Amino acid sequence: MFRSPQELFTAECKFKESVFENYYVIYSSMLYRQKESGRAWFLGLNKEGQAMKGNRVKKTKPAAHFLPKPIEVAMYREPSLHDVGEAVPKVAGAPSSKTTTSEPVVMNGGKPVNKPDKT
Repeated sequence: MFRSPQELFTAECKFKESVFENYYVIYSSMLYRQKESGRAWFLGLNKEGQAMKGNRVKKTKPAAHFLPKPIEVAMYREPSLHDVGEAVPKVAGAPSSKTTTSEPVVMNGGKPVNKPDKT
């Protein structure tokens, strides 16, 4: 299944992934099949971990069953609008929360902005 980076990706590298009834994953070749029956060739590993011949592996053999291992991916988490509203940075010159004004402060992109004078 694994090839060196110098070699090209060919039709031999294409496998169909199927989930078996016991939640195991089996891989069948998209290129090769049995000549007479048309049965697909499956990927299998022997006791030593070497690849078995595809025409010798059946989908019911334990050598062809693979357990999928979930991979933890450290993904970037977009900040929520709720998080942004809680973490508003203090801006110099902005009225503090202790002083009360008759008009509320208008928020513009997380920055407090005073309303223009009505003159």
